[in-house]
Amino acid sequence: MTTIAANLQAVKQRIAKACAAAGRAPESVALLAVSKTWAADDVGVAAASGQLAFGENYLQEAENKIDALADLGLEWHFIGPLQSNKTRAVAEKFSWLHTVDRFKLAERLSTQRPPGLPPLQVCVQVNVSGESSKSGCAPEAAASLAREIAALPHLRLRGLMTIPEPTDDLTLLRSRFALLRQLRDRLNDEGLALDTLSMGMSHDLETAILEGATIVRVGTAIFGERQRH
Repeated sequence: MTTIAANLQAVKQRIAKACAAAGRAPESVALLAVSKTWAADDVGVAAASGQLAFGENYLQEAENKIDALADLGLEWHFIGPLQSNKTRAVAEKFSWLHTVDRFKLAERLSTQRPPGLPPLQVCVQVNVSGESSKSGCAPEAAASLAREIAALPHLRLRGLMTIPEPTDDLTLLRSRFALLRQLRDRLNDEGLALDTLSMGMSHDLETAILEGATIVRVGTAIFGERQRH
């Protein structure tokens, strides 16, 4: 068994254990392997171990991997900040975008999504910690943005995504994740059908799962310490 395969197995065991602690089914949480800065060969090893969904942050690097691994039937998620002038490649080559934080971005993606492809699955990124260095809309702006995006053609609004500030305070961390879940639930009460909470990474996936994560984005625990980009 390769190191990547063993690491994938260990992460899946962590997810299953966290789901059991939360009284949830393991299949209610999807694992997104974050492959940014890692080579196409490493992604191929993970794919051979049964991992089919991968997250990328850097567009040019991601496009090269998507082209190199086109015959593997992988599902590609863009999870980094996206500039408005770089939306076309995401609209054309990715299945998911987790980081929509303004309507202009969503509008461009909707226009640029090729008609032969299924709708681009999108999440609104919410800055639950209020950090000025982080992307994402403010929690109080998320509802109106979500409703605007939900009305666009060629996109399907799936839910919300967040990256809270790193902290060893588990109570604070849980409250950050809980804020996203409560916001999702409120939007659903208002008529949106959102099924996704993209939250939790290598170091905090257990806490995110306790608060309702449906996608955890894991890189280091699968591939190792990140390569320099």
